[in-house]
Amino acid sequence: MMTLLRDFDITTLVSADRLIDVVRALLIAVLGLVVLRVTIVVTRRLLRRRSTAQVTMLVTKAINYTGIAIIGSILLVQLGVNLTPILGAAGIVGLAVGIASQASLSNIISGLFLVSEKPFSIGDAVRIGDTLGIVESIDLLSVKIRTFDNLFVRVPNEKLAGTQLTNITRYPIRRLDIKLVVPFATDLTTVCDLLSEIAAANADCLQEPAPLILPDQYLDYGTQLLFGVWFVKDNFLKVKRDLYTAISTRFAEHGIQFAVRWPDQARARRK
Repeated sequence: MMTLLRDFDITTLVSADRLIDVVRALLIAVLGLVVLRVTIVVTRRLLRRRSTAQVTMLVTKAINYTGIAIIGSILLVQLGVNLTPILGAAGIVGLAVGIASQASLSNIISGLFLVSEKPFSIGDAVRIGDTLGIVESIDLLSVKIRTFDNLFVRVPNEKLAGTQLTNITRYPIRRLDIKLVVPFATDLTTVCDLLSEIAAANADCLQEPAPLILPDQYLDYGTQLLFGVWFVKDNFLKVKRDLYTAISTRFAEHGIQFAVRWPDQARARRK
């Protein structure tokens, strides 16, 4: 550091030659940033046609960081700064940081595996543990997610590599499963016919694959039925709202009630 300070002479800063060096350095910085920006834009456009959004983001960020480092080094050389002490100090600092940041290295390696495996892309809706949201960014260290209630969540890549992940929007269609419980005395044939009519009357429900309607299991307070309909993934909220509304309306019209589970204490008193 003392060597670096000795390289700077205050009297040379105000000399004509020094001013020329400063102007030249500024021009190099401006030109370098323009070239870097153009390179990033061209690279992004080329990769968008041949690669995924996460690969595009990682490559452009790597180019950006590398370009800034090169421009900074050229500027220091142009200003007459001796880079040897800086490189030596950077090596020592880099070694110390590398030892202290093993977790970051693990995240980088996990991020590379995620990019190669491609379990999700930017814009996909994913569930990671208790977190459900839209993938906004995939970086070397972490994945950024925006939840449906507009919260920002950062998930380290190392955690993603060792956690069960569900990609909700991977495929163009998905199925909504609604589980209904009716009293044992209810005519199941009538219930299944009503559910079939509800699915057929909903324009957003696909008939191929066909809706799934069947008694699922016997519970201690009634019979559970599974009502599953297929639809285009973008219509999830609309389909769920319309189906729940239609079920409540049609069941009420036919006098079909839902089974109510008695609390354990109330059931004990009845006995």
